[in-house]
Amino acid sequence: MNITLKDLLDAGVHFGHQRRRWNPKSRDYVYGHLHGVSVIDLEKTYANLEKAGRFAEDLVAGGGKVLLVGTKRQAQEIVREAGHATGMPFAANRWLGGALTNFQTIKRSLAKYKKYKSMEEDGSLSKMPKKEEAAVRREMARMNRNFEGMLDLNELPAALFVVDIRNEEIAVAEARRLSIPVIGIVDTNADPTLVDYPIPANDDAVKSLRIIVDAVVEYIQAGVAQRETRTSAKSISAVARERIQEAQDVEAPADDEVTIEGEALSAAPAPAERKASASTAEAPAAEEKPAEQAPAPAEKKPAEEKPADEKPADEADPEAKKES
Repeated sequence: MNITLKDLLDAGVHFGHQRRRWNPKSRDYVYGHLHGVSVIDLEKTYANLEKAGRFAEDLVAGGGKVLLVGTKRQAQEIVREAGHATGMPFAANRWLGGALTNFQTIKRSLAKYKKYKSMEEDGSLSKMPKKEEAAVRREMARMNRNFEGMLDLNELPAALFVVDIRNEEIAVAEARRLSIPVIGIVDTNADPTLVDYPIPANDDAVKSLRIIVDAVVEYIQAGVAQRETRTSAKSISAVARERIQEAQDVEAPADDEVTIEGEALSAAPAPAERKASASTAEAPAAEEKPAEQAPAPAEKKPAEEKPADEKPADEADPEAKKES
């Protein structure tokens, strides 16, 4: 948020209504009373504005739409510009009763209005009889006042941003009935408990409305940018997945042989065969290397041969042995 407390002060956001018109439920946001006028606490205004803006940013980033509502004279042009800047639906001329609670009927009216506009664009409307053409154009003018800014609203909005909750009490009541979150600019004469994200501020001065709405628009634009980034990332990932799948589905031709270092993959030996051939190749190299000769064993001296006729002393004279 590119605004400060001084910017809020300079825009007159702190000026509330006269004390005799203040709502006691807004006392939490009132700084005090000066010369019979309630003064809004700008610190709470800043904090609540940031909180509401963050909520709107996350909502829009997730794909939701925020319906901008401001039909009072001071807010009409501001809300219209905000709707065009963010691409969000808006109601600036008048709030059509039942726009939320009776949305199916509103959708049929919107479809009829779109049909008339397409007839006007392709020239078929000018070919109708004059009376019928005049009647259709009168109905289109009425529909434009009622549905301006809501042509792209094909479903219920995810949230409402209301400029003056007292002036747009019907819109707030319908949103509360359907449990749709409401962000609202709340002055000292309004009940802040009726909305989910109250922004205490002066809702009558054009400068005050402009600075508050511009801050909310900034948050919504940030949410739109995040949503577009996510969408583009999803589309890129989807294209990548599709290309990977296509690459997996393509079968290699029969004559398209994959080669590794000039050798066909089918002719390449298996890992076990490569290991065996490697060991065989190393064997001749081992044979070529002369083995170190072990030292020759020492020659044993031949034992002295005794004469064949010589007998041991014990066997030479057996009789002598007896005598002894």
